[in-house]
Amino acid sequence: MAASGEAIIAKAADRVGRYRWVVVWLLFAATAINYVDRQMIAVLKPDLAKELHWSETDYAHIVFYFQAAYAIGYLGFGKIVDAIGARFGYGIAVVIWTIAHVAHGGVHTVTQFAIARFGLGIGESGNFPAGVKAVADWFPAKERALAIGLFNAGSNVGAILTPLLIWAMVPAIGWRMTFVVTGVFGVAWLIAWLAIFRDSPHGHAKVSETELAHISQDPADPAVKVKNLWGKLLVRKETWAFALGKFFIDPIWWFYLFWLPSYIGKQYGLNLTSWDTPTAALALAAIYLISDAGSVAGGWLSGRFMKGGMSVNKARKLTMLISACFVLPVMLATQFHNLWLSVCVIGVAAAAHQAFSATLYTLPSDLVPRYAVGSVIGIGGTLGAVGGMVFTTYVGYVLDALGSYTPLFVAAGAAYFLALLSVQILSPRLARADVV
Repeated sequence: MAASGEAIIAKAADRVGRYRWVVVWLLFAATAINYVDRQMIAVLKPDLAKELHWSETDYAHIVFYFQAAYAIGYLGFGKIVDAIGARFGYGIAVVIWTIAHVAHGGVHTVTQFAIARFGLGIGESGNFPAGVKAVADWFPAKERALAIGLFNAGSNVGAILTPLLIWAMVPAIGWRMTFVVTGVFGVAWLIAWLAIFRDSPHGHAKVSETELAHISQDPADPAVKVKNLWGKLLVRKETWAFALGKFFIDPIWWFYLFWLPSYIGKQYGLNLTSWDTPTAALALAAIYLISDAGSVAGGWLSGRFMKGGMSVNKARKLTMLISACFVLPVMLATQFHNLWLSVCVIGVAAAAHQAFSATLYTLPSDLVPRYAVGSVIGIGGTLGAVGGMVFTTYVGYVLDALGSYTPLFVAAGAAYFLALLSVQILSPRLARADVV
């Protein structure tokens, strides 16, 4: 009987449908919009600092409040998504972050910017809990790393588009109207999401029986309601394996997002206030274009290892180790005097981050039942944001006191080994936990 069932699944997989990948592209688009809205302040920082007289510490405070809201929101949205599903959970997140994004166009002081960024952080924190939850519901385990890698690649596309949009729009309509006009992207996506996505592939008109069999090939999780789910998750080592990984690596991505534009401008004498040439926009876009390959490659590589017979434990951790090794040259970033050599080194480090991150994001679905995935993602994202708050404060202090980016890039090179060590110590076999 079991052999017969395996034969049916194998046959279904040979001619399986593709609608689940439509879901991935919707998640990809949302993540791209999320990062356009998130990164605009970083690319506009030289212009805003000049007009509004910000110090590095002022800017760090604005980023800090975004990350504080992200930490709070991640916990909240993890629970919301588990309770009401990804469809409406994601919709609520996009509504909140789009309103906050547009509000940036009407603010003037550091405090007002901090309030707008706080609202943006609350909304944007729902992106990954909802996205990973959707993948867990729509994909079998062996495809989840690739699916997460694909939609996570939207972060790089958003980061690529941001400097190009600003270069094209700010000289024509000003930075305030640029915030307002780009808010249309979130509205358009929300309409498409509500029209297309459903929380379960079962009964979806566009999902064939063969594709449904493919999606459902893993053993079903028990249909249980767990009282005090968060309390039980917080005492599990499996939760902290993921969460500490996020604590170490998320601050580095925040650093790339929020300080890389001003670093490139300062280090190589590029004009990020008048945008009179496209060089700065192209350099930033190139970094994130390179990094885009890492998100997909990381998801593909661990899946490829598994298809070759490697255990989930070894496949995930070997992928993260390889990714960590590719980050190391970024420690020397400030020593490169050629812009495009620096772009390549930082781009490869950002790609390795995305490969590591995409793999790390698969761990909750490996370690806990589906009903707890959103909550574990929420806990990990919160700890990642807390790490970002600590590192952001350090960045502001270092740049105001020393004016050097060297200590920051050194920290960036070491973080991934600390993250992987944490995962290994807390979950040496990536054994699945029962949370009841």
